[in-house]
Amino acid sequence: MFATVFYKLSGDIVKLADMLGHSSIETTRIYLKTTGEEHARVLGRMGLIQ
Repeated sequence: MFATVFYKLSGDIVKLADMLGHSSIETTRIYLKTTGEEHARVLGRMGLIQ
């Protein structure tokens, strides 16, 4: 939960990786995976899908 909240507030995956002690950003990305429902919600807010 920390990783998700931090990334949403900062938008900085490099700082997040540092804070979590990850040597690779790919490891950090695991914490930031989103679901298809989340993608659809974002696209809906953008008005790109009906």
